[in-house]
Amino acid sequence: MKTLTPREIMDELNRFIIGQKKAKKAVSIALRNRSRRQMVPKDLRDEIAPKNIIMIGPTGVGKTEIARRLAKLANAPFLKIEATKFTEVGYVGRDVESMIRDLTELSINMVRKEEQERVNEKAKVLAEERILDLLMPRRSRTVTPNEEEGEDTSREKLRTRFRAGKFDETFVELEVPDRVLPIIEIFSGSGMEEMDMQIRDMFGNMLPKKTKKRKVKVKEAYELLIQEESKKLIDSDKVTKDAIERVEQSGIIFLDELDKIASRNHTHGPDVSREGVQRDILPIVEGTTVTTKYGMVKTDHILFIAAGAFHMSKPSDLIPELQGRFPIRVELDALTKDDFYRIITEPENALIKQYKALLATENIELNFNNDAIEEITDIAQRVNEMTENIGARRLYTVMEKLLDDISFTAPDMKEDTITITREYVRDKLGEFLQKDDLSRYIL
Repeated sequence: MKTLTPREIMDELNRFIIGQKKAKKAVSIALRNRSRRQMVPKDLRDEIAPKNIIMIGPTGVGKTEIARRLAKLANAPFLKIEATKFTEVGYVGRDVESMIRDLTELSINMVRKEEQERVNEKAKVLAEERILDLLMPRRSRTVTPNEEEGEDTSREKLRTRFRAGKFDETFVELEVPDRVLPIIEIFSGSGMEEMDMQIRDMFGNMLPKKTKKRKVKVKEAYELLIQEESKKLIDSDKVTKDAIERVEQSGIIFLDELDKIASRNHTHGPDVSREGVQRDILPIVEGTTVTTKYGMVKTDHILFIAAGAFHMSKPSDLIPELQGRFPIRVELDALTKDDFYRIITEPENALIKQYKALLATENIELNFNNDAIEEITDIAQRVNEMTENIGARRLYTVMEKLLDDISFTAPDMKEDTITITREYVRDKLGEFLQKDDLSRYIL
């Protein structure tokens, strides 16, 4: 995959995210620095620490969306996780080291998929030979040269017919793995699911591998055999080694809802646990070694991007040691009515485009007048001011309320074109702006 420049990363993010130039610029530089570091001499490479980022802004302004799009751009293991999932050691809940184990698992799957694609052509050749063996088993007895030549000719004819799809619907008997794991349940609180999975893995590896015979169509059998041959061709040790190296050198973790673990005062109670989570996260961000089922993983050069609204707390409420590990702080801007208009119309995944595509499946062409769009954004902005400000997420609730009748009756409609006007918007949503309690009720 081509390594994108900061400007190219910015352009890709602009396709889906409106505004927030400072935040997009920061993550673009951070992502590019991952590849720059790999080209630095090794003795200096180990000294270059990742420039971790905190994104600060109200809900619904694009923090999580930036993470989602960054995950698709990064040719590297990427994990998004909420800080609220973790608890201090000694409390019931997930321990912070689980994020590294999850990231490693993602990396293993990523590298294994790449290796499967690399050996795919060879696996297809081997799978084809096994399919032909199922369709025309080779003779085990001694054959004469003439018989062998005739058999080879028949096999090539069979191969031609197979490649032409003549046997796709033919059933063959195929041996497939039959892994029946013992039923193990751990009755405990949250956070013990990892132990449960490890026990299942352990017993699964200890048990002998059994197979069973299934009758499947040739087309399905071919795909199953390709997967089986791919696994045989892949070096599992190399996959593990490459995956761990990829995590250590280019892994990225997006830590959302960081403000929820910020301790706002020094009273006893839940805040003690919040500060405890911070202290548990600290060595992971600073650089430590985490034990996974694939081996030891160092976290020294994993990039951490944190995000939070910080409306009830502020970054300075984090413990000083953790603050120091996030040197880059980016404040995201609150969204305006003009931003709402652009969000609903411009991005490739804009809500209007989504609803048009959905109703097109019912053979209905959905159109929006420009004044209708302006009215939608105006209503979303006003409801945000009247109630809780949830940013661009308000557009989802407004649009859903606006189009619920059309979506419900669409399969039965005789019309093939529907145009949304300002009057229609006001008729559907106007009443909810008149009473504060109604606006709270619907949105």
